[in-house]
Amino acid sequence: MPYYPPGAAGQAGRGAVSLDELRDTTRRIAANVERVLVGKPEVVRIALVTLLAEGHLLVEDVPGVGKTSLAKALARSIDCTVSRIQFTPDLLPSDVTGVSIYNRQTGGFEFRPGPVFANIVVGDEINRASPKTQSALLECMEEKQVTVDTATYRLDDPFMVIATQNPIEMEGTYALPEAQRDRFTARVSIGYPDQQAELAMVDEHAGHNPLADLKPVSDGDTVSRLVQTVRQVHFAPEVRRYAVELAAATRQMPEIRLGASPRATLQLVRAARAQAALSGRDYVVPDDLHAVAIPVLAHRLVLTTEAHAARRSAADLVRSVLHRVPVPQGGPAAGQGHR
Repeated sequence: MPYYPPGAAGQAGRGAVSLDELRDTTRRIAANVERVLVGKPEVVRIALVTLLAEGHLLVEDVPGVGKTSLAKALARSIDCTVSRIQFTPDLLPSDVTGVSIYNRQTGGFEFRPGPVFANIVVGDEINRASPKTQSALLECMEEKQVTVDTATYRLDDPFMVIATQNPIEMEGTYALPEAQRDRFTARVSIGYPDQQAELAMVDEHAGHNPLADLKPVSDGDTVSRLVQTVRQVHFAPEVRRYAVELAAATRQMPEIRLGASPRATLQLVRAARAQAALSGRDYVVPDDLHAVAIPVLAHRLVLTTEAHAARRSAADLVRSVLHRVPVPQGGPAAGQGHR
């Protein structure tokens, strides 16, 4: 059975855009971001996949490699509301979500929205805040709403959290709980640039801040329409079953103490749809799952002590899963190999 039956996809839905328009818009956004984050096209790709998958992005790396610059550049490339939260040990949950304040004139309480009420929320050094404050983001990220004093407030669409964190070995950090890591669709590590990219960065960025010159190349309404297009990308039953088998395989490996959750499976499916759309296809093939498997699954896995002692990383184990689980046959691009 083919992955893409005739007529199963390609129908433009209400509010959606064509795949050509999607690719043109995302290319402009990527080019804009790469003016700030030089030499990291793969990181920018995962950021766009996360945006189109209606997810949230966790950027983890050592200080000074451009984590916050990536978040700000993506936010500024989209002409919608943006807020930034600097997470510190004394930050309170109400500093994130907002607080109800008594109004003497009206004799009642008024809700003052916090910085989470924006389309793009940049959480800088999220693991420097206490677990109590970190948990203030759980409801926002999962349900796109905030509950304060028994009242619930909806967040606007699109809504995306781009959080940066330093490695947990560094001073003054708190490890993110498993429940919060699971809310992030993908995690990326920027890494140090190569010498050529670093030289180009020094030449172009030493005299001025490129973020100051960055202009929006899209807007929130357009992003919402791109998301509608991604939702319509066809996902054949065989490929859906393959996605479930990949997630289930992580729960059966002896090196993994806590495997991918059902939420991880859903995020893997959404990210694969976004990857297919970025590739110009309105149907998903196994290689789309391979392209997003490590960013989507690796940060959710909890390894055993023996795996840590053997210096096995979560990314290594995801690659092992990709090679163990048989790729479904019978459709286009099947058996093209693992990435």
